[in-house]
Amino acid sequence: MKDNRGREFSPEAQAVIAEFVPIIKQWEVGKYAISIGGSMGKATWDHLSDIDFRLFHENDLPWPQEKPEIWTDFLAAVDQWKEKGVRIDGIWPRKIVQVDADLDKWFAGEVKPIDMVWTIWGYHLLPDIANQAVIEDPDGIIQRWKERLAHYPPALKKAILEKHGGSLRYWRHDYHYANKVTRGDVVFLAGLSARLVHDMMQVLFALNETYFIGDGQNLKFAETFPIQPENFATRVGEALYPGTAEDKFSQQRENLCRLIDDVLELSDSDKGRD
Repeated sequence: MKDNRGREFSPEAQAVIAEFVPIIKQWEVGKYAISIGGSMGKATWDHLSDIDFRLFHENDLPWPQEKPEIWTDFLAAVDQWKEKGVRIDGIWPRKIVQVDADLDKWFAGEVKPIDMVWTIWGYHLLPDIANQAVIEDPDGIIQRWKERLAHYPPALKKAILEKHGGSLRYWRHDYHYANKVTRGDVVFLAGLSARLVHDMMQVLFALNETYFIGDGQNLKFAETFPIQPENFATRVGEALYPGTAEDKFSQQRENLCRLIDDVLELSDSDKGRD
């Protein structure tokens, strides 16, 4: 079993997969596909990574609180592997028809991440589907989705550039931001700095026609982009960690504003080519 970059999963992960797949297949869900998401799907996993099983299914599947007896073997296996030091982050079952409907919305330019407690900026469907490591897909469900995702949708690109580019343009010249710097409003500035970096990341992913990878390791992906401001990763680090100088917040804002200008210049150039 390999991830999406061709790396073999560890023998331990292989053993987990071999044990869980038969358990999952006992559930009567009609057409199905089993995969692994998270860092293992994105091929950014390391020795600290957990295992995120995904099940895409046709028929209804009751949750453990609704019909606990069908989940007994699965939950017992999770506990047994936890005792061995391997964390299984459960399984996320989703109906195929719902994923199809949500994909249609994203492809039409409806950029609406779902608020989830385990994400910072919300759950983004497209990169999650694109980065599933397929275990079993007898009905070609994930394959069909990945074929659709092979071409970055123009409507999505346009919507992301408008949404996040608009945010950058607003805050670049907003007097509230300048006043918060003068006041040294630490909590506000920390939150806004992270938001502005996120907006820039979204714009760069769209300009490079790459689905936003999610909260983790996205700067490493951005470092590989052909379209990005010079020294982008270094400058982001400097902007997010302003240091201890007396005028640190002013310097932070200046650094962020220069980055915003460079990102928006790239965005405007892209629009000129359309």
